[in-house]
Amino acid sequence: MKKTKIFASVGTHPQQFDRLLKELDRIAGKNTELELFAQAGNCTYSPKNFGFKKFLNDEEYGKKISEADIVISHGGAGTIISSMLQRKKLIVVPRLQRYGEHTNDHQIDLAEALAAEGKVIAVKEIGLLEEAIKKAAAFKPNIASNKAGLVKAIGEFIGNI
Repeated sequence: MKKTKIFASVGTHPQQFDRLLKELDRIAGKNTELELFAQAGNCTYSPKNFGFKKFLNDEEYGKKISEADIVISHGGAGTIISSMLQRKKLIVVPRLQRYGEHTNDHQIDLAEALAAEGKVIAVKEIGLLEEAIKKAAAFKPNIASNKAGLVKAIGEFIGNI
């Protein structure tokens, strides 16, 4: 049986995102059909049930995304854009201020906006991550571009400065 390859990235933000790695470790410990690897960044938690590296160089990072069946990302634009460009099934788990994972909750907005467009699966409650991984098997991301809407939004933003 072919294993589902999952690459998880917490980005390079200076604050930890241990909550995500702990939940992935729990999930990996009981789901042998999953093959996980994580770019763990500045997390203090070390997973026991899957491989990880604190930071990957650009080549390693691109290769991990390319090889993955599913990418699980924090709500940072870099990983999201890289995954979308490779048309990957993407689960976005926003970092939250209340857990000391970021200075504010802006990642929720990005995750919700992309989920509303059918581009990603957003997971706002960590306990729903395992279900999101199962849902991702049948998920078909909307890869249609909304460049016109983005250009308009940026223009309106600049006009309001």
